Amino acid sequence: MERIENIGFGELKLIQDPDQFCYGVDAVILADFAYSLCPDFKNAVDFGTGNGIIPIILSHKNKNAVITGVEIQAGAVELARRSCKLNNLEDRVNFVNTDITDFVSTDKIDIVTCNPPYFKKGGAIGSSSEAKFIARHETTATVEDFIKAAATVLKTGGHLFMVHRPSRLADIFYYSRKYGLEPKDMRMVVPKPSEAPNIVLIHCKKGAGRELNVMKELAVYDFNGGYSEEIEKIYEKR
Repeated sequence: MERIENIGFGELKLIQDPDQFCYGVDAVILADFAYSLCPDFKNAVDFGTGNGIIPIILSHKNKNAVITGVEIQAGAVELARRSCKLNNLEDRVNFVNTDITDFVSTDKIDIVTCNPPYFKKGGAIGSSSEAKFIARHETTATVEDFIKAAATVLKTGGHLFMVHRPSRLADIFYYSRKYGLEPKDMRMVVPKPSEAPNIVLIHCKKGAGRELNVMKELAVYDFNGGYSEEIEKIYEKR
């Protein structure tokens, strides 16, 4: 059954369907990561946008930008468009129902964000929902497809921001350089301080020189099991 959630960020609301893939902390920290490193972007594209959470958060952070979400699943796009209307964002946020490899932009884009499926086809566990399975597994597009599509639409000097699993770093770095996107910043995300990272944030720049900055790790939870102070700030609860 659908539900309307107040996600914060200036009282923004999001329509979610538990039968489809619902957003998690990785989408929220990706939006924050992108904005913190490139706050003055004019236009942005979010590949694999799902229910539109990243474009909607970015619309709050940068009220002068135009943001497009691209998603292959028609049901998710329908939810995203309804959330967009619910928040009166139709003039700045739009959604396209297509495969990322088929997306064409008439403008060269300042930033691309993407939260691709984490698991290779045949990897991880199955799902009772086809929509959730597609969101989690590389059924329609691989990490290479996401990076190539980003390189195609980004302007020279444009930025790619990706959240993924540390186990895919070798692939991400290889394909980024293959398509002219130089890794510039990397931030590991750990469940709690002193634990091994299970998420990584990557920033690449089109046509940049070779130098990678490794940022301080981000802990999602504190030792008591609550959100860390930084995560609270990212969610704008502090």
